[in-house]
Amino acid sequence: MTSEEINIYCDESCHLEHDDSNVMVLGAICCPNFDRQRIFKQIREIKKDFGLSETFEIKWTKVGDTKAEFYIKLIEYFFNSKSLNFRGLIIPDKSIVNNEKYNQDWETFYYKMYYYLLRNLINPQCLYNIYIDIKDTKGSEKRKKLLEILNTITKDYLYSKELSVKKLQAVQSKEVELIQLADLIMGAICFENRGLSHNIECNKGKLKVIHSIKESTGYPLTLSTFPNESKFNLFKIDLKGNH
Repeated sequence: MTSEEINIYCDESCHLEHDDSNVMVLGAICCPNFDRQRIFKQIREIKKDFGLSETFEIKWTKVGDTKAEFYIKLIEYFFNSKSLNFRGLIIPDKSIVNNEKYNQDWETFYYKMYYYLLRNLINPQCLYNIYIDIKDTKGSEKRKKLLEILNTITKDYLYSKELSVKKLQAVQSKEVELIQLADLIMGAICFENRGLSHNIECNKGKLKVIHSIKESTGYPLTLSTFPNESKFNLFKIDLKGNH
């Protein structure tokens, strides 16, 4: 019996150790491998419908009043698609991470958080291809380690030697629409968790996109959802100086 093959497209927001935000968000969109080309094509069609090039890169930082309806259409597309699911990991205060205590660097912490993001998405009955937005040229060994760790999650449940996660690959987000869509959703989550929505001079287009996500999910974006939520799952992790 052939296992279903799932692609997971990942991105992050405010992931640097020292930037202007204590909040950090990781996110992943899941899509059946067989349906990926149809999804990519439909997203490109939405771009064209709004007078944009097929190669236009969807990004939260580009959201504004003039393109708000385009980004809302993408949010609606995600929630109306039976093939797409999202999981997000919210780190509310990365400044309390105690790397020295755990004899690790920031890069190791970063990939630990990816483990927490991805572990709940791995079903031992399926096969996975994981695509991560490329950060730099130095993460190859840590990605190999993350791949190894993810496969140990399911090894005791598999009846063959076949691995659950076939590959974990760094890619350019500008070439992959579903990483771009993950960026859009995560950007909204991060913006809300940073409290930026309360600024009276806030970008109105961003507020419209955030409202669209809240309306579609019935959840605030600042709390964990119920653990068994599959379409839109959020996990807010409390580090308390650990990890």
